Amino acid sequence: MKLTFTKGTGKFDRLDIVAADGPRPPIDCPKQGIIPHDMVHWAVESIAEAAGFLHLIADGGDGGFRTGIEDRTAQSVERLVEMFQGEGWSQTALPDDEFIALYAVTCEDRGDTPLPITGALLTAIRARMAEVSAQWAAVPVGGKMVLELPGHPQ
Repeated sequence: MKLTFTKGTGKFDRLDIVAADGPRPPIDCPKQGIIPHDMVHWAVESIAEAAGFLHLIADGGDGGFRTGIEDRTAQSVERLVEMFQGEGWSQTALPDDEFIALYAVTCEDRGDTPLPITGALLTAIRARMAEVSAQWAAVPVGGKMVLELPGHPQ
């Protein structure tokens, strides 16, 4: 699946998605001071062995904000994305054991089952986040950044 992020001039960036069966409606991504939320999804979903929001789109979802609301794995991925987004905002990585514990509490508070995560997984996702953040920072307003989402986890 091909994801094309366009850096906007106003309050939104834009995400255009082309899945194997064709394009999806564009998604407005509110600017948040770091990479777009759906780019955080890409960083997490391109490494984690679990299908989240972007994989649901690849499977035929339309990108609506309620896509996957009943999919418990997608909700667990969403909690993980939120954790990395929080690290991006604070510009501080939690120690792995604290991250994993906070992630578990966040999932449990929302009725989700935490995904099995390890320090190695956190390190890989953080590296991917740093890489994509640097690339996005170099994109000028009006410029595009294209990312590919690897195959679907089972």
